[in-house]
Amino acid sequence: MIPYGRQEINQSDIDAVINALQSDYITQGPRVDQFERAVAAYCDTPHAVAVNNGTAALTMACNALGVNSNSVVWTSTNTFTASANCARSLGARIGFVDVEPGTFNMCPNDLQKRLEQSQHTHEPLPDVVIPVHFAGHSCDMQAIHALSIKYGFKILEDACHAIGGRYEGKPVGHGHLSDITAFSFHPVKHITTGEGGMAVTRDSTLYEKMQLIRTHGITRDPDKMINPSHGPWYYEQILLGTNYRITDIQTALGISQLKRLDDFCERRRSRVARYRQALAELPLSYLEEKEYAQSAWHLFVIQLDLESISLDRRTVFEKLREAGIGVNVHYIPVHLQPYYHTLGFNPGDFPVAEHYYQRAITLPLFPGLSEQDQDTVINALKKILA
Repeated sequence: MIPYGRQEINQSDIDAVINALQSDYITQGPRVDQFERAVAAYCDTPHAVAVNNGTAALTMACNALGVNSNSVVWTSTNTFTASANCARSLGARIGFVDVEPGTFNMCPNDLQKRLEQSQHTHEPLPDVVIPVHFAGHSCDMQAIHALSIKYGFKILEDACHAIGGRYEGKPVGHGHLSDITAFSFHPVKHITTGEGGMAVTRDSTLYEKMQLIRTHGITRDPDKMINPSHGPWYYEQILLGTNYRITDIQTALGISQLKRLDDFCERRRSRVARYRQALAELPLSYLEEKEYAQSAWHLFVIQLDLESISLDRRTVFEKLREAGIGVNVHYIPVHLQPYYHTLGFNPGDFPVAEHYYQRAITLPLFPGLSEQDQDTVINALKKILA
């Protein structure tokens, strides 16, 4: 089975992990700090906090932004559930925003419409908005940032698909138009630490708060303590945190992988170009790449033109699976999940996302995808849609 995504591990990665295992530190040690500094430098931003997965990065960031049971958080409905769950786990009320055709990212026009409606009806405005850079393509951050100034919300970029991408020439994670950006290092993402995540920010106060949240809210810094120290062993818990720590073993792999991030992204782009050329005559469409962004191409999603073919999406999907191609679907709109139905969301609430979902199939895309395997995907799709 050709997977829709997979990691690429070389001997340098293996050696880095072995060196970590043979060192004095296998949990939190110097490699965690080294990885944080390397990712911050790549994103041209001053601060980074590494954690054990992308969901932890999102939840920690929400916590640092003050999200609690009195908060309102809005996000895109075309995303994995973590983009909403991170706020719900802190007790926040969730709202969704529909997506724009083409990129299927959060639609600034729909966001503005919902903000205006909430203001007019005296409904609570969002405290935090979480734009999701779907499939690696940045949202229109200038438009979302302008609305944040007008309506007073903070911005957490869910860039779990998008490390290595760019927005207006700057790396995703630069943070000049948001408060915090979250990344994921799951094996299907651009670089991997096995499981892992990171939050980057330009705000030193948020950075210090996330460092505390990651480790139970505990500090050993005398300048941050409430009471006089009892001795060299003394520590204090000064806020409510949890254990989001990542290990030196994982970050050793991340440091090694990061050196090849640009190459991984370039190989993804070349395979996207090859797909586009080979599939150009078929009754389907692809995600757009806007002039303001350079997508990191985490996913290559096609949308079937169901009006032009005699098959439904499920049949096409199952025929591709039968041909040994591990296609997937990204995503079932979050508002359609049974849990969110209990919160008052219903089919028809976000029509663009729902229309997209009914037609979407994710084809295999990863740096190690060979031309032979890609041809297998292309030829199978041509045969099915012929």
